[in-house]
Amino acid sequence: MIARVRAGEAEAYAQLVCAHTGVALRAAVAFGAGAEAEDVVQSAFFKAYQSLGQFREGAAFRPWLLRIVVNETRNSLRSAGRARAVAGREAVLRGAEPVIPESADPAVAALAEERRTLLTAALDELSEEHRQVVTYRYLLEMDEAETARTLGWPRGTVKSRLNRALKKLEKKLGTGVGGGDVG
Repeated sequence: MIARVRAGEAEAYAQLVCAHTGVALRAAVAFGAGAEAEDVVQSAFFKAYQSLGQFREGAAFRPWLLRIVVNETRNSLRSAGRARAVAGREAVLRGAEPVIPESADPAVAALAEERRTLLTAALDELSEEHRQVVTYRYLLEMDEAETARTLGWPRGTVKSRLNRALKKLEKKLGTGVGGGDVG
């Protein structure tokens, strides 16, 4: 597909964009783009297109693109300010909820909302690298190898940072998240 894009076939890039827009939007939201997520993703796709000459032949496109999305999100956050980004992320996460809650029981719905809010706040308190590894692994549902490729880290680093991040989340939330039941 990349070879077709490099050869000037615009339809091939449109197919790449369609195939990866969903995960790119989730990544932008997860890393704090909030209401600016679509703009961040559009900018990331533009930069990816401009940088295709630097794309390593045979490499996976998705991890490469997500690194660009995360960098664009960081740039957006720097210019918009951290406080606004946190509020925007929470608003987008709430806006992504189904109109009809999973349970008709208001107490269950309220508890789920409280858990989501606590998890978002706990994630915001983690270091950047811990927040990244948890987000890629659980919120974006990447496997360990894909997480390592996306972050440009060895698999052992992903394992150790994920383990430390989950332990920190467990302390902050006071629950047993260390067993892999995050997300």
